[in-house]
Amino acid sequence: MRNILTLKNVSKKYKKSNFSIKDISFSLPEGNILGFIGENGAGKSTTMNCILNVLKKDSGKIEIFGKEMSDEDTDIREDIGVVYDSNNFPEHLTAEQLSDIFEKIYVRWDNSCFKEYLKRFNLSKSQKIKTYSRGMSMKLAIAVALSHESKLLILDEATSGLDPIMREEILDVLLEFVKQENHSILLSSHITGDLEKIADYIVFIHKGEVILNKTKDELIYEYGVIRCSESDFLSISAEDIISYIKRDYQIDVLVSDRKLMEKKYKNLIVDSVSLDEIMLLMVKGERNARLA
Repeated sequence: MRNILTLKNVSKKYKKSNFSIKDISFSLPEGNILGFIGENGAGKSTTMNCILNVLKKDSGKIEIFGKEMSDEDTDIREDIGVVYDSNNFPEHLTAEQLSDIFEKIYVRWDNSCFKEYLKRFNLSKSQKIKTYSRGMSMKLAIAVALSHESKLLILDEATSGLDPIMREEILDVLLEFVKQENHSILLSSHITGDLEKIADYIVFIHKGEVILNKTKDELIYEYGVIRCSESDFLSISAEDIISYIKRDYQIDVLVSDRKLMEKKYKNLIVDSVSLDEIMLLMVKGERNARLA
């Protein structure tokens, strides 16, 4: 299985601030969805802008479809559909007028496909974009991204702020897309429940560094959390602890092998764990340390 997207030790530092992304490395295999998670300001958008060559990386290597993208690589850009978390289209235009513009930009623009998505998403081709709700704007952006035969979708918080029904509708479209041959998706999202439904891989970025890069199934089905008292916590080997949070009446301990922990610590409860809780424990919890 070849990788559609590969990042190797990508770094970028902003000159006017202390923030940077450091040695970002991960790969997106063909035919898969990679969920890119992290709290606000963790470096998700910076990384995605470096991938798209909107921001120039300071060091490292980014390959899309096996080659590095330059400003002149229009062929690669043809194969990428991008959806940002806000409307990036001229608001005085209608969807129909937007299609006329993209027909001149994209060699493989498919107007009939675009009209089908407008119909599916209940978007009027004659309504001005400035009158669209956030959900309608996101649907329009996805319709555009899917109407020029793109092979890689890059979505930055595309389902954020949408109601559950609209999110489910968009997730269905994304799953349909990736089921087609040679299609892949990089999806940045705060809504980890969406990623639990559709992602194959999860990359977690924190303070500009990747701190977790696993398959979703490994995280959901193998990781776990031990909920225990302070005295029981002291009986857990340090090598088994990824991170922990001390609460009022218990300590929650993140572990990477739930079944092994159940056998090793038969008197302790080891629960399954969600992506949300993994994020919380890794960001707010203590790592590689014991209770003070």
